[in-house]
Amino acid sequence: MVLLFGQLSNREGLRDLIVSITPFKSAFHHLGFGKNVSRSNLSKANEIREVKIFQEFADKMVSIARETCGVVKDFFISNNVYAFDSSTISLCLSVYWWTKLHHGKGGVKLHELYDVKTDIPTFSVITDASVHDSQVMELIPYEKESFYIFDRAYMATEKLYIIEEAEAYFVVREKHKMSFEVIEDKEYNNPSSGIMADQIIRFKGHKTKKQYPKELRRVVFYDYDGNRTFVFYTNNFDVTAEQVALLYKYRWRVELFFKWLKQHLRIKEFYGTSENAVKYKSMQLLLHIVLSLSYKNVWG
Repeated sequence: MVLLFGQLSNREGLRDLIVSITPFKSAFHHLGFGKNVSRSNLSKANEIREVKIFQEFADKMVSIARETCGVVKDFFISNNVYAFDSSTISLCLSVYWWTKLHHGKGGVKLHELYDVKTDIPTFSVITDASVHDSQVMELIPYEKESFYIFDRAYMATEKLYIIEEAEAYFVVREKHKMSFEVIEDKEYNNPSSGIMADQIIRFKGHKTKKQYPKELRRVVFYDYDGNRTFVFYTNNFDVTAEQVALLYKYRWRVELFFKWLKQHLRIKEFYGTSENAVKYKSMQLLLHIVLSLSYKNVWG
């Protein structure tokens, strides 16, 4: 509770945190702080206390926040829609020695599953910055018939097949030109919406056809505003080609979330230099966001 108070009140370090709460020592018990709070025992907690404690509490708060949001109306599909992406938090390698990335730099990576309909982060994973984004896909708690939106860094056929087996749906942007055969070409071209092709395909690359043996849908979309062509793959054959492109567009919600996170919260000021302390801080950030959203939904 003390560390969470430090995050909510923007304390810059453990010393600053202790100074700010000392005048209220008589109220520690009522605030849930415990009898004795010192810089040394907070530092020790940062080093040895399991991050799982904060993780479980954060998961519970996420569940409550989503319940307070209620049913989202007027969205173009009824399924739950999630966007998954990551953001790297750069750190000084000489201080955070365990975060080596490359070229003498250090950092950690925050992977976030973002509920597009409610604008609530629902699942978080913290890794070294050197961990490739696609390696975290297998950790996502996939929900049946929900949509998961990914950028091209997640174009990993073996990981996408996990989503297929979970009976969930994905929309992912093509990273590089794939080898495939066209099973059915719907010969659909709509210049007004930007759809250039809608096909059912099967991968025929040596690895990809083994990693993803089933048929897929391939949608080609031209973005008039950006003068760019996008190729999307999805395992859903029911939504329209325009809806596939629109689902990918909603992926930018998680990009905006990361941008807001870095602009408004103290994300680089940690209460320790160990890996555990950094993960603790990241969970506190998530709790800060979820608590703020819950308050907004309940009290307006």
